[in-house]
Amino acid sequence: MKSTNIVIRKRITVLFILAMLLFSVLIVRLAWIQFVQGDELREQAAAFRMREVPVEAKRGTIYDRNKNELVVSISSDSVYVIPAHIKDQAETAKQLAHLLNLDQEAVLKRISRNSYFEWIQRRIDWDTAQKIKKLNLSGVGFAEESKRFYKQERLSPHLLGFVGMDNQGLTGIEKTFEDHLQGISGRIIVEHDAVGREIPQALHDYIPPLPGHNLVLTIDQTIQHFVERELDKIIDRFNPAGAVIIVMDPLTGEILAMGNRPTFNPNAWQDYQPAIWDRNRAIWYNYEPGSTFKIITAAVALEEDKVGLDEHFHCPGYIKVADRRIRCWRHEGHGDQTFREVVKNSCNPGFIEVGLNIGIEKFYKYIRNFGFGQPTGIELPGEARGILIDEKKATNLNLATISIGQSIATTPIQLITAVSAAINGGYLMRPYVVKEIRDNQNKLIKENNPQKVHRVISEKTSLVIRGLLADVVLHGTGKNAYVDGYPAGGKTGTAQIVGDCGGYVSGRYVASFAGFAPVDNPRIAVLIMVQEPQGGIYYGSQVAAPVFSQLARDILRYLGVPEKLNMERPVNPLLFTEKTPEQKLTIAVPNVVNLPLHEARNKLKAAGLAFDIAGSGAMIYQQTPRGGAVVKKDVTVLLNSNPPDDLPAGKVTMPDLTGSTIREAGTLLESLGLFLELSGTGLVVNQSIKPGTKIDKGSMIKVEFKPPG
Repeated sequence: MKSTNIVIRKRITVLFILAMLLFSVLIVRLAWIQFVQGDELREQAAAFRMREVPVEAKRGTIYDRNKNELVVSISSDSVYVIPAHIKDQAETAKQLAHLLNLDQEAVLKRISRNSYFEWIQRRIDWDTAQKIKKLNLSGVGFAEESKRFYKQERLSPHLLGFVGMDNQGLTGIEKTFEDHLQGISGRIIVEHDAVGREIPQALHDYIPPLPGHNLVLTIDQTIQHFVERELDKIIDRFNPAGAVIIVMDPLTGEILAMGNRPTFNPNAWQDYQPAIWDRNRAIWYNYEPGSTFKIITAAVALEEDKVGLDEHFHCPGYIKVADRRIRCWRHEGHGDQTFREVVKNSCNPGFIEVGLNIGIEKFYKYIRNFGFGQPTGIELPGEARGILIDEKKATNLNLATISIGQSIATTPIQLITAVSAAINGGYLMRPYVVKEIRDNQNKLIKENNPQKVHRVISEKTSLVIRGLLADVVLHGTGKNAYVDGYPAGGKTGTAQIVGDCGGYVSGRYVASFAGFAPVDNPRIAVLIMVQEPQGGIYYGSQVAAPVFSQLARDILRYLGVPEKLNMERPVNPLLFTEKTPEQKLTIAVPNVVNLPLHEARNKLKAAGLAFDIAGSGAMIYQQTPRGGAVVKKDVTVLLNSNPPDDLPAGKVTMPDLTGSTIREAGTLLESLGLFLELSGTGLVVNQSIKPGTKIDKGSMIKVEFKPPG
C-alpha cells in the first residue's frame, strides 16, 4: 500500500513538473509575443482591420499672364481592389476586364496577388465608373483622383509639358515646377471586420490632401495663338524638319510666346513618338545662326570703337583669310560701302574685316557676356549650352567665320536673349516663363521679377544698333520683314546645316529672322527659325522675314501700341527718333471709338494725349478729334461714352467679325457707323447680326469674344 502511494506521488510530481514546464513555455511564449513581437503583430492586425484608400492631391492650375486657364485638373475615378476581400476572383476579373477593356488573365493575376491593395485602372471615364459601381463587386473600390487637362490642346505643349500616369510632371513646366504643382496626398482610413466588411460606426479617419500651388506664366495665350497660327503656315508652305518662334519682352526677359513644330496634343501624348515631345527645340536645338549673329558682331565693334558708322569698306565679292577665300552672298560683291551699308547689305567681307579688327580675346569676352556657350537659366528642362570653339584653340579663320555666324552654334533662346540685350539698352536679361506662384487661396508664394544678368554694351551703342537694324528692314536684306504701321528692325539669317561628321550638308539650310519693334521703344523681340525648309526656297529673307511682318503687326495691335503714320528712313542711326521741330509738336490721334473705356484711356495715355470723358457708359461711341487726325500734342481729346442721339442715316452690310480682336472689330464697326457691345475677351466667336445682313447705321452689335483655341 505504501509503495503504491509512493508511485502515485511520483506520477503526480512528474505531471506537476510537466504542467509547470508547459505553463512556463506558455508564459515565455506569451511574453515573447507580447513584448518582443507585440508591435509587429499589432501592426499586422491593424493592417488587416484598417484599410487605407489614397486621396490624391489636386494638382495646381497653370494660367497665362492674364489669368486665363491653360492647364487644369479635373476629377476622375480610379479602380482598385483589396485582394483579401474578393469573394470570387475569377468572376470579378471577368467583369472588370470586360468593362475596362483589359486582358482577363492579366486582371485575374493582379487581383490574386498576396497584397493589401492593387490598382486595376487609373482615371477611367464617368460612364464606365458608374457601370462598375452598379455591380457592387466585393473588394472593388474607387478612389477619386485628378486628371490633367490641357484646355488649348496645341498651345505651346513643349513649354507646358505633361504629366504621367501618377500625375507627376514629365516634361516642360510640369516637370520643372513639380514640387509646387503636385501638392501633398491625403488618405482615408476605414476599419473592417474579420471578413472584410466595413464596420458601421467604426473608426474612420480622413487625412485631407493639400492642393498644389498655381502658376501664373509670362505667356500671353493670344500672342501664343498668333505664333501657333504662323507656325502652321510655315509647315503648310515649306514642310520643314522643324520650326521655332519665340516672342520675348526685350526689356524684362519675359517670354510672351514660345512655339515648336512638330507639335503634339499633351492630352494624348502617348499617341506620339518620343522624338516629337521629349525635346523643346527652342531651348535645345543647336544651329549656326548665320547672319543673325552679325547683330552681335556689329554691337561689339561699335562698343569697342573698332569701326565708325561712315568708315569705308570694299567688297569684291570675297575676302581671303589665311589660306581660305570666304565669299560674300552677293558673288559680284558690294563694291565701296560704309559700315552702315555693310550692315544693311549683310556683307560678309565687311563683317569679317570688322571681326578680325576686334581680335580673338576681346570678341570671346563679349560672346560670353552675350550669353553664348552657356545656358540662359530659363525654367525649362533640357536646355543646351550651345557650341563654342575653345578660345585657346581658336584661329583667325575661326574668328572670321564666327563674325558672320559660322563656326558657332547657338540655341534659339540664347540668340533671342542676346539680340534683346543688343537693342534694349545693353542689358542681358535672364529669360523666364513663370511670373507668379500662388497657393490655392490665391496667396502669393513667390513672384519673379525681371533680372539683369549684367550690362553688355552701352545705351549709346544699343541706340545705334537699333537704328542700323531699322535700316536693314526699310532698305536692306530685311525688306520682307517690314511691318505696316510700326517701325521695326532686324536681321535675316541663312546658314547651312553641319553634318554628323563635320562639314556642311549640301541642300540643307536653316532660315531665320531676329527682329524687334517698335524701333524707338521695343515692346517685342521675335526669333523665327525654320529648319530645312523644302521647295527650293531657303533664304531667311524669303522664309522667315515675311512671318515676322505679319506676326509683329498682330502682336503690336493686340498690345495697343499706337501706329505711326508716314514712316521714313531714319536720318541718323544714332538719332533715329529725330524729327523736325514741327513734327515734334504734332501727333496722330488714335481711334478709340468702339473700345471699352479703360482701353481707350490706356491708348490715349500711351500716345501722350490728354482727354475728357462725357457720359456714364462703359464704351466709347464718339471722339473729337476723330481717329487719324494730326493735332498738336497739347490738344485734349473729347470722349463720349453715351450712344449719340443723331444717328447716321442709311443702311450698311454687316461684316463677318469672326476671329477679330476687340480693337479690330471695334475699328471695323466704327468705320461703318455701327456700335459695339462686347462680352468676354480674346477673339470674336459670335455676333448678334449675321454677316451679309443689311442693317441701319447706328445699330448696336452684340459681339462675344473668347480666348483663342
